[in-house]
Amino acid sequence: MSSLNFFQNLRVGADALRANPLRTVLSTLGMIIGVGSLVAVLSVGDGLEDTMRAQLDQTTSVMYFTVDPVTAEEVDGQSFPLDRYPVFVAADVREAARMPGVEGLSAQLTARGEVTDSAGRVRRMAMIVGVTEGWSAIGGVTLAAGRAFTARDVNDTTGRLVVLSGGLARRLIVAESLSGVAELLGRTLRLQSTVFTIIGVSADTSANDMAWVPLPAATAAMPPTARPRVVSLLGKLRTVEQADSVRIAITRWATTRFGAGTVSFKSNEGRLQQAQQGILLFKLFMGAITGISLLVGGIGIMNVLLAAVTERTREIGIRKAVGARSRDVRSQFLAESIVISGFGSAVGVVLGLGAAFSITALMRAQLPGMQIAASVSMSTVAVAVLSAVLVGLVFGMYPAVRAARLNPIEAIRHE
Repeated sequence: MSSLNFFQNLRVGADALRANPLRTVLSTLGMIIGVGSLVAVLSVGDGLEDTMRAQLDQTTSVMYFTVDPVTAEEVDGQSFPLDRYPVFVAADVREAARMPGVEGLSAQLTARGEVTDSAGRVRRMAMIVGVTEGWSAIGGVTLAAGRAFTARDVNDTTGRLVVLSGGLARRLIVAESLSGVAELLGRTLRLQSTVFTIIGVSADTSANDMAWVPLPAATAAMPPTARPRVVSLLGKLRTVEQADSVRIAITRWATTRFGAGTVSFKSNEGRLQQAQQGILLFKLFMGAITGISLLVGGIGIMNVLLAAVTERTREIGIRKAVGARSRDVRSQFLAESIVISGFGSAVGVVLGLGAAFSITALMRAQLPGMQIAASVSMSTVAVAVLSAVLVGLVFGMYPAVRAARLNPIEAIRHE
């Protein structure tokens, strides 16, 4: 069937359906409800998935990954330390941070060490962390005063700068009778026996004593060890779907830089995948239920076409008598089926989107603080419309075939 004949059949089909508008509307009602329900379920489900992804990103480490050097090997169930393993430096961090899919990357070297104020009134064991630039954004550390480390600070191997946690800063403020954290900036303290200058204070309110220093200065701020301390990389993914590609890129880079099997890559995308599977099951389950409405709509289409075949039996006979082929008659009724399902799907999409936005607005009203909104995508609309058209074709096939098989002579004699 040519495109010209196809569109002509659609026009004739639309004219035939307009002849009995009430019956046409009633026949499309099931299709409208089915498509509307499907669009609403898929849009709300996509909105829930987006909200869940945003909440996981804010409250968990699902977007983060770590790269650790392999420092031991296992033989017959026993772990033996390796004499040589990668020790990351600032240049390694910058090189790895340029890989596609990596939003941010910082080194992390951790050890407990002694912190002493300049007057010797405060002596605390604190967690000393050696980092590179960008660590505050990746680690979610905000500053109450001062600044974080820059690339220039990290590159200066002789510099001795430190950023204090809020808990440690409060102890120093009380000991030195200061008015606030701003007065700590520029003062000095000792990490082990090395003097460091305070350039920042974090805004955390916990009682944890922590001090961040540039990675090159970390060794001077920590107790000496016989073996090099382990430096890990903490990074953030641009999207959780890029975890596999980032893993491959990091592993390939580490193999070239340090040798095969020298690092391990860990991420938490499995937690997001579990949540996504739950949302997918929800959409499949609700989609299956709303699919029943589409089937009901298909039955309505079949009924109205069967009635049309009965009413237009004489017309069909005349058309076949003057040269219309069986496939022309069949195409005519299939075109009417497409018109019904197309009209029903168009109205259903509009109503479904309205229902989806109304449902999410009600959810926001009932759950304050939950920033959920319906997510509309072309794939959702396409799935709903194509499902409706497919149902229309399937249920319109029997009336179309029945009309095409009518005997012209008996059809003309039909009253």
